[in-house]
Amino acid sequence: MTLARLRGIVPPVVTPFTSEGDVDVPSLERVTDHLVASGVHGVFVLGSTGEVAYLTDDQRDLVVRTVVRTVAGRVPVLAGAIDLTSARVVEQVRRAVAAGVDAVVATAPVYAINDAAEIEDHFRAVAAASEVPVFAYDIPVRVKVKLGADLLVRLGTEGVLAGVKDSSGDDVGFRRLVAANAAAGSPLTLFTGHEVVVDGMLLLGADGVVPGLANVDAAGYARLWERAEAGDWEGARAEQDRLAALFEIVFQAAGRSGDAAGVGAFKVAMQRQGLIDGATMAFPVRALEGEVAERIEAITRAAGLLGAAEAAAAVL
Repeated sequence: MTLARLRGIVPPVVTPFTSEGDVDVPSLERVTDHLVASGVHGVFVLGSTGEVAYLTDDQRDLVVRTVVRTVAGRVPVLAGAIDLTSARVVEQVRRAVAAGVDAVVATAPVYAINDAAEIEDHFRAVAAASEVPVFAYDIPVRVKVKLGADLLVRLGTEGVLAGVKDSSGDDVGFRRLVAANAAAGSPLTLFTGHEVVVDGMLLLGADGVVPGLANVDAAGYARLWERAEAGDWEGARAEQDRLAALFEIVFQAAGRSGDAAGVGAFKVAMQRQGLIDGATMAFPVRALEGEVAERIEAITRAAGLLGAAEAAAAVL
């Protein structure tokens, strides 16, 4: 598939694991099919929600190949090329491109502490090595640096970057980026990584959203998008309010790591829906169990996401 100006809902796909810690390929195929059938506009593998930092290179390759094969050209596939230094990121780009992705998504180097000029050189090197469009992944919580709007727009204007996935949590910064991008002729496609203020981000000019919670309720985000596209902002807000209530699942594991509380909660909800076989996390992150998992199930049920699946199972 040729990547046009991608807009809409692009979930960051979780990586299901077996109890032994291997990639659960049948569950990954099932999740991917479910997302596409729910009306998403693309999928993003090997992001934070996909636990990319915990995966070996062989596991990363397996995830990308599985999703590309399962999608079968129905929507674009974006893959994270995330590693310690520029040379290692370039290697991840080459592997993802060889596996058939439509675009790659790269952060600034994760371990190396580079200044702004070095980060600019980094993105230029990544783009030069890539046969597909490159999106910048702005996620300061992981790489300890915020990508500047001037840098991003300049690289977009020059054709180095195709877009930005903004997971900075800096809403003022994102609004400034939208304005600067528009003033430059909109060279960048701008995605927000928010789950709970998607309606607001679309209203101010985001081209789309990459919400981890879409693994749990992709159809809800598709409805939100459709209502926003139609200018039905009251309807969009109503759908966003429902999704915000569902997002309470990530607050049920107080005291646990961010990966366990966030991705771990998504996996519990998905397992209860029958989308994945188990809620296993990448080692050494421990899965959510017991009372925490029961609270997550109750919230998921209240959002209307369990009854239908259970009814279908009863018919079978």
